[in-house]
Amino acid sequence: MDGTGELLAVTDESFAREVLCSPLPVVVDFSSGWCAPCRITEPVLRSLASRLAGQVKFVSADVDATREAVRSFGVFSVPTYLFLRGGVEQGREVGPRGPVEFRTILRKYFAFA
Repeated sequence: MDGTGELLAVTDESFAREVLCSPLPVVVDFSSGWCAPCRITEPVLRSLASRLAGQVKFVSADVDATREAVRSFGVFSVPTYLFLRGGVEQGREVGPRGPVEFRTILRKYFAFA
């Protein structure tokens, strides 16, 4: 699934395929079900995934299901958002973000949105 307009859930088993090998830029939302700020931000990500379908891929990585990716990318708090292009980290943001702020961040790392 590449940029289908959905927030795709990934695990360690699917992380490389869905994130690192994606032909599209990827926003990875490292979060958890027990994280209230993560739940608040999820609708923002779903809306952006729909709006930017085919341009940016949005994935949700529960920290309990992606422990290898968490270690590999040095994720220490949730929510943490990684912005990758060609499997290479372009930047990261920590903490909840609203729709306007997220669009600004997407422009910063991907030069559009």
